[in-house]
Amino acid sequence: MSDSPTPLLALDQAEKSYGAVRALRNGTLSIGPGEVRALMGENGAGKSTLVKVLGGVVQPDAGTVLIDGAPVEFHNPTDARDAGIAIIYQEPTLFPDLSVAENIAMGRHPLGAARRIDKRKMHEEAAELLKRLGVRLDAERPVRGLSIADQQVVEIAKALSFDAKVLIMDEPTAALSGPEVARLFGVVNTLKERGAGILFISHRLEEVFAICDTVTVMRDGAVVSDEKTANLTEDDLVRRMVGRDLDALFPKTDATIGAALLNVQRLTREGVFTDVSFEVKAGEIVALAGLVGAGRSEVARAIFGIDKADGGHVEVEGKRLPNGKPTAAMAAGIAFVPEDRRQQGLVMELSIKRNATITSLARLTKLGLIAGKAERLMAEEWAQRLQLKFHSLNDNVGTLSGGNQQKVVLAKWLSTEPKVLIVDEPTRGIDVGTKSEVHRLLSDLAGQGIAVLMISSELPEVLGMADRVLVMHEGRITGEISRAEADEERIMRAATGRAEVAA
Repeated sequence: MSDSPTPLLALDQAEKSYGAVRALRNGTLSIGPGEVRALMGENGAGKSTLVKVLGGVVQPDAGTVLIDGAPVEFHNPTDARDAGIAIIYQEPTLFPDLSVAENIAMGRHPLGAARRIDKRKMHEEAAELLKRLGVRLDAERPVRGLSIADQQVVEIAKALSFDAKVLIMDEPTAALSGPEVARLFGVVNTLKERGAGILFISHRLEEVFAICDTVTVMRDGAVVSDEKTANLTEDDLVRRMVGRDLDALFPKTDATIGAALLNVQRLTREGVFTDVSFEVKAGEIVALAGLVGAGRSEVARAIFGIDKADGGHVEVEGKRLPNGKPTAAMAAGIAFVPEDRRQQGLVMELSIKRNATITSLARLTKLGLIAGKAERLMAEEWAQRLQLKFHSLNDNVGTLSGGNQQKVVLAKWLSTEPKVLIVDEPTRGIDVGTKSEVHRLLSDLAGQGIAVLMISSELPEVLGMADRVLVMHEGRITGEISRAEADEERIMRAATGRAEVAA
């Protein structure tokens, strides 16, 4: 007989179908007191459906939810919350015009005389919850203007105010910087020491190994693996998720390196970056690496003309571009895939088809009208070439998974037949299998002679895909490292300003 404590929350043989689609066919996991369990799998593996069952959003067709060993039925999210289950989403759902304390106390404000809200007590209780989490945050300040990291802390404090026993964190680090991730991990460890159970959903392997005790892996709607993290390697975990080795994540093929297509000369934007110079050649993938705040994305925006530079210039095939004019950059053959695909890369209210062709509408327009057949054929071609997974091209682009949304952004720009592709965080927030597809695509584009400038915060991605690595620190390039000489230590030394590295 096992000496393990009774799980705080368990799910046994859960099933859920939507019509003919079996979204969940073997949902089985448990979370014990003081346990941080990772839930991993590709997009479409069944993770979201499993979380919806645990959170009372949907009811399973079969199987059982257990709290402290006893079967329960959740008819709605309120039932799950009252049972001690809280879900912390990637995008916090707070009231921006209310204070931190008011958001934490929402629905259960302490009352004083004449049943009026006791604001003093509300602020004191909120401050105590934040103190328990080890976070300095003013309970009286409005939520509007708080970083995503601080908003997540408010959500966690709110969950604790409901006496939550189990916190489900859905991609909580996707929009956080390195120091913010470290602080969140500190909060998770505090919760763990207090006996809470954590279900941690992430695509980042290094985070799973840093914070999680156990790992549940899902594939095709079923749990296929349930093991202690200490018994696994990253390669083991990838193999369980996608059925192939870690090496397959970076299908980099050799390409013929040609003449310089992009030339950046002493580009400067006061207070942001200074004297940035480099070139990217045809067939070459150059990674721009560095810590958050180093100025990498800002350099990319200035190259494309979104932000105006204060000094220096950009050339494409030897021709100087006018400063601060994205249309001129596009006409010269530059394509730019931004970091935030939802806010800057897509028009979420439009269809998949229109988003994929929006940069090419001039070519698809006759007498002021868009040629519907030509637009559909172009969208179908890129959907096939990028292996896009969708129901109908007329569906809203918001119905797609994060990885497929990224493919639509790539389709939008690749349809312009660019000479230079700038791609900022190409695989942020997408699953391991789709990362491999995006990496394959970047390698194929380089093979076709496109010059690729890739900004990435993931060192394995940088090391796996780049022919050359440029490292930035505090707005300056502090290292240029060849593929043969690149390793994590060299990159991090340059990223922290401790070394100047020449290729």
